[in-house]
Amino acid sequence: MKKTLTILILLLIPCLGLAQVHWMTLAQAVEAQKKEPKKIIIDFYADWCAPCKEMESKTYNHPEIAKIINENFYAVKFESDGNSIVNFMGHRFTNPDYKGKKGKSTLHQFSKYMNINMIPTMVFLDEKTDPITSLSGFLKAKEVEPYFTMIASNEYKAIKSRQEWETYQKKFRSKIKD
Repeated sequence: MKKTLTILILLLIPCLGLAQVHWMTLAQAVEAQKKEPKKIIIDFYADWCAPCKEMESKTYNHPEIAKIINENFYAVKFESDGNSIVNFMGHRFTNPDYKGKKGKSTLHQFSKYMNINMIPTMVFLDEKTDPITSLSGFLKAKEVEPYFTMIASNEYKAIKSRQEWETYQKKFRSKIKD
C-alpha cells in the first residue's frame, strides 16, 4: 500500500505546476546551438538583487513561461557582477575588480559588452548569437509572455514600429490566468 501511494505521489508531482527552467552556462548554450540551433535568453542577475530573485521564482518558474523557454530557448543565467570567465564571439571577458562577498563588485566585462545598465535584465539572442532585444526590470509572467511567444515564433521579424508592436499586444491571447 505504501509503495502504491509513493508511486502515485511521484506521478502527480509534475502535474502540480512545479515548472523549472533548464538553465545552463553561456558556453553550454553556444555549444548546444551547434547541434540544435535555438535562440538564447540570458538572465543577468546578482545574488543581492531582490527583484532578480522574484523574477526567478514568480516569472521564470511560472509553468507557462518555463514551458516556452524550455521548448524554444537555451536559457543562461549570468551573474552580472560575478567572477566567471566568459569566452564569447572571439572575446574573453572577466571581472578584474571582483571583490567577492566582502564588498561591492563592479560590473562584469561581459555585462558591459551586452550593455547591461540595470538588473534584472534579460537579453534575447538569435540562433547566430546576434542580439534581438532586451528587457530590464522586474516583469511578471503575463508581461513577458508576449515577448517570449513573439521571439520564439519569429514574429518579431515582422514588427518594425511601435504601432505594429501595440497591434501585436492587443491581438495577443495570453495563456496565463490573472
